Amino acid sequence: MRINILAIESSCDETAAAIISNGKVRNNIIASQVVHSKYGGVVPELASRAHEQNIVEVVRQALEQAGVEMKELDAIAFTRGPGLLGSLLVGVSFAKGLAMSLGIPLIEVNHMQAHIMAHFIPEEKPELPFLCLTVSGGHTQLVLMEQMLQFQCIGQTRDDAAGEAFDKGAKMLGLPYPGGPEIDRLAASGDSAAFRFPYTNLPGYDFSFSGIKTALLYLLKEQQQKDSEFIQKNLSDVAASYQHQIISMLLGKLKKASVDFNVQQIGLAGGVAANRGLRQALKIAAIENNWKIFVPDFQYCTDNAAMIAITAHHKFLKNEFVPLDIAPSVVSGNNLEL
Repeated sequence: MRINILAIESSCDETAAAIISNGKVRNNIIASQVVHSKYGGVVPELASRAHEQNIVEVVRQALEQAGVEMKELDAIAFTRGPGLLGSLLVGVSFAKGLAMSLGIPLIEVNHMQAHIMAHFIPEEKPELPFLCLTVSGGHTQLVLMEQMLQFQCIGQTRDDAAGEAFDKGAKMLGLPYPGGPEIDRLAASGDSAAFRFPYTNLPGYDFSFSGIKTALLYLLKEQQQKDSEFIQKNLSDVAASYQHQIISMLLGKLKKASVDFNVQQIGLAGGVAANRGLRQALKIAAIENNWKIFVPDFQYCTDNAAMIAITAHHKFLKNEFVPLDIAPSVVSGNNLEL
């Protein structure tokens, strides 16, 4: 018997749907919202309106491409949180209405847990225990997974997420939004030792990126007083130095956790997992520390429905369903648990 699940993701500014059949992801449909680019960040009201416009079409495409009819669905999965309230409401309401009309179960999925579960989409999957560094515009976490669907958040940022530090740093440098990829591009041709930025080392496994962001602000202000063209002349070197220190702080905590918990199965997740500098540094660290590393395909690193689908599949097998009157959960951006 084939188990078909429709998964919906609408936590921020990506409207996505996917079909998973017997644990195999059939597709991953994503509608991106370009409306936010001119504002330099996601505008919540515009995001929720775009979800309303896109959700029917992405679901239709997911079903059509998978060759699955509505009556063949066994469950509907959705992102309950964390995320933007208006965006979550669109996905939750659609999922609840569809599940009710079809008379099938509803499965809630934590967005942050789904990023980790994305590693279990490919044929080659991590062995447990598994340590994952999740890095995106809104989240930075170190999560230990000892059993399937059992997550222990051992470390997280106390202020800005690493992706936010990249984007805000890029804005200071006059780069377009989203700025993280622009810093990564420029860093490839820059000198990472050209400028010194502070290395914040908190106790335990927590992160802090507010200090390096402030240091960049003061560096630019001080140098531009001496030379108004400082940024243009040193753009690649500043980007490389800034990126290098952020990556150093991320991997420093990852290495500490790997040793303390005796885990060599290491994953990288979230939108910042696409950063070439971070990927290269992780490969070097893997050789030095005898790690086996796992990084999902890029389409599964950014917000997507396939990661919701694989999480829902494992929840379905454990009969972890929720009532139809469930509401979105708007929690702290770095909260793993609902």
